[in-house]
Amino acid sequence: MDMLDRNDPLIALADTIDWGKIEDALSCFYSRDKGRPAKPLRLMAGLLMLKHLENLSDENVVLQWKRNPYYQYFCGMSDYQCGLPCDATELVKFRNRIGQVGVDTIFGASVTLHAKAAEENHVIIDSTAQEKNITYPTDGKLAIKIINRLHKMAKVEGVSLRRTYLKEIKEHRITLRFFRHPKKRNKAHSAMKRLRTIAGVLMRDMQRQFSEEQTKHYTESFSLYTQVLAQKRGDKNKIYALHEPHIYAMAKGKDHKSYEYGTKASIATTYTEGIIVGVSAHKTNEHDSKTLQAVLEHASTHRIRPIEKATCDRGYRGVAHVGTTHICIPGIHLKRDTQKEKEQKREQFRRRAAIEPVIGHLKNDYRMARNYLKGFAGDQINLLMAACAWNLKKWMNAFIYALFLSKDYGQMMVSLSYVRQYWILLLGLGFIPRGRRL
Repeated sequence: MDMLDRNDPLIALADTIDWGKIEDALSCFYSRDKGRPAKPLRLMAGLLMLKHLENLSDENVVLQWKRNPYYQYFCGMSDYQCGLPCDATELVKFRNRIGQVGVDTIFGASVTLHAKAAEENHVIIDSTAQEKNITYPTDGKLAIKIINRLHKMAKVEGVSLRRTYLKEIKEHRITLRFFRHPKKRNKAHSAMKRLRTIAGVLMRDMQRQFSEEQTKHYTESFSLYTQVLAQKRGDKNKIYALHEPHIYAMAKGKDHKSYEYGTKASIATTYTEGIIVGVSAHKTNEHDSKTLQAVLEHASTHRIRPIEKATCDRGYRGVAHVGTTHICIPGIHLKRDTQKEKEQKREQFRRRAAIEPVIGHLKNDYRMARNYLKGFAGDQINLLMAACAWNLKKWMNAFIYALFLSKDYGQMMVSLSYVRQYWILLLGLGFIPRGRRL
């Protein structure tokens, strides 16, 4: 590892993070006396950071770690390793072991990296939809999935069904494909009704043959299937996915996407630097004003200085204060406002829009566009790690900026025009945070 470029931002980041604090916080999830010795905690925590920082899957981050010595140094290796660090499934087990509390510790380390810059008393808050990895939900798809699960369940338990309906189900599936055709709509509606009937028949057939122990084991599954088959278009708390029953539909007013299926996520960034200091995933589709308490509480856990002011958009109307935090929402100018006060308000709410590109980067660059992690715990973990990756990238950009200013190119003065051209180049590539001035 002595041949690596010491000015590489990933090397500098690895030398700056307080790994000892992370290891001490995560060590409580392991036992020293039982089972096989665990993988180094720095290795597993580093792989999680690299996964979101480089927008890689579990399988790819493990493979890239083997090929990239900079990744290995970041995870604490002193010598180059030729083998894989672990199996990809061990990252799944590691996330499940440490849970939201452990991942929150890793996120906290990314906030403390920025020291005073993360201690601003003014934050910007906005909410977005974190979509789950599900197919577009329709009643036909859900009914067919229930029937397939019942067939699999009968095979596992050795139950002989009176009839499987396989041929009929295939015909109904084809009929459902043309439900938008005006002449085939009624036929598709009848096919949907028949699929629900078949699912109910299969469930009752299995329940009659199940023992008391088997019935108790599958009670939760049968209850879920019954709820899905009985729900109607206008019902509340509908089930949109059998494997993710907790998700809900959100309408964010987008022309290209009427509904998004997942969980709502709130994000709080500092007003000037854009560092993410708090995030929160919400179990229910609450009004934005009801989500402020959770995100402000989380933002206060990794800071010393209290948050005095939070700037939000008009979707948060209805709340003026949350604890000691004043909520600022755009509105009409007051008659008593001076011209200077009007300009200050206008500038403040213009700055509020700075959180929108942050959300865009979280989705497109740091794996928040589609969440592949299981359950509501997976929603929380994915959100925290995406925010952690954003903070790490902010620190790396600042390091590149400082390195550029400190270098002596050819031991001679560089003309101001050349500096400005290089500055514009770095700004366009995203290496320098927006809003900085030369």
